[in-house]
Amino acid sequence: MIPRYLSTLERLAAHRVELVVVGGVAAVLQGAPVVTFDLDVVHRRTGENVERLFGALEEMEARYRGDPRSLQPSRELLRGPGHHLLATALGPLDLLGAIGDGLAYEDLVVDTVTLDLPGLAVPVLELSRLIAVKESLGRPKDLAALPTLKATLDEIRRRS
Repeated sequence: MIPRYLSTLERLAAHRVELVVVGGVAAVLQGAPVVTFDLDVVHRRTGENVERLFGALEEMEARYRGDPRSLQPSRELLRGPGHHLLATALGPLDLLGAIGDGLAYEDLVVDTVTLDLPGLAVPVLELSRLIAVKESLGRPKDLAALPTLKATLDEIRRRS
């Protein structure tokens, strides 16, 4: 686990943000040998959770990546299904209101595993569901990762 992702997850957990880790970090945490450049999470979009998330983002000095105006996400935007690609003091963070075909937190949380990291329990999208989402997206980068993810899932199942 790359320390900057752990620090970000710790900060989000300190604010009790309800989220599911998806994407490359979810795969890495489950043993996949993949490279990832940011932390992708799907957050619960309720008013209370967005308020907690907003507090964490303020502490992390979150700003939209690549935007010369250095804009922060607003509470209103965080309540929507869009993607927020952020740079923070702790590293890159992609906040996703939904993934795939409109899958929100409530759709994904039923397919999570809770992984114990040092001092932290992290809800992570289960590898088979992550594979299904990547297959449905059909983006070249997702399709390229599928053989590695499937091999990792096969290994997990063999060990069980």
